[in-house]
Amino acid sequence: MISHGHADDLLKGHEKGERSTKIVIAITATMMVGEIVSGVLFGSMALLADGWHMFTHVAAFGITLFAYWYARKHANDPFFKFGTGKVSVLGGFASAVALVVVALVMALESVGRIFSAEQIRFDEAIIVAIIGLAVNLGCAKILHESGHDHGHSHDHGHSHSHDHEDHHHHHHDHNLKAAYLHVLADALTSVFAIVALIVGKFYGWLWLDALMGIVGAAVITKWAWGLLAETSSILLDGGDYSAKEAELITLVEACQGSATARVHLWKTAPRHFAATIQLAGTSCQQDEIRSKLQKVSWLSHSSLEIETRANVPDQF
Repeated sequence: MISHGHADDLLKGHEKGERSTKIVIAITATMMVGEIVSGVLFGSMALLADGWHMFTHVAAFGITLFAYWYARKHANDPFFKFGTGKVSVLGGFASAVALVVVALVMALESVGRIFSAEQIRFDEAIIVAIIGLAVNLGCAKILHESGHDHGHSHDHGHSHSHDHEDHHHHHHDHNLKAAYLHVLADALTSVFAIVALIVGKFYGWLWLDALMGIVGAAVITKWAWGLLAETSSILLDGGDYSAKEAELITLVEACQGSATARVHLWKTAPRHFAATIQLAGTSCQQDEIRSKLQKVSWLSHSSLEIETRANVPDQF
């Protein structure tokens, strides 16, 4: 097994994500307390409901911070054979599950309100919804900028190959992406709430508030499902990495004449891979191949097996 040392950059990249999450959790917790207190003082169930809804996001941010802390604490623990990169992925998966639960609760509550509409204190609810939207957009900006910076922090210039996912996501830290989706979900519900409350105030359409809740739950579920798909594939060592596998095959087969290579890749972290490489029909020395592999920025670990020309199996 060859360890390339690139995974050491992972924790450094997570430092900014952890700091940003701490800022967001402080802001969100403050807003949550304000909504709950306001709901009690003004007798508004809408404010109380949104306050407790924000509590679920604070709990999800707690999962995010725990994942960062655990990954840092056990970074050098030999129990984790390929490092603690997947702790971030696991944190993202757990937060995505929490997001699905939040969406389900929203949907059930909204359906209930369609059949049993409740009186809404529109003026107070609109003001709080606008404040909530501003807070959530600010938090989303903080997390998005942190994720964007982290997404570019590992580009060492050694490799030009990118997977399909690299073109579509700045948040390669799934733990951070989960936190980002939570505040984005809150922002979305605030937008829907503002529209529904304004229309309800002037036209008396109380059912629109419930309908917007169902639409919001559907959108949140779609986001959560995408994150679940991303994280579960990494946790289960799945995924199509044919472009990167082809890159490694080209790299090792170029060593001293023709050879036949077989490569298997799996992720040890969102942007770090481990590989098993079998090379047949080459007179290359292991040190020469290892030197080439060391220059691949996204390859953290590799296991190399070389078959000599005299011992090439019939079916390789």
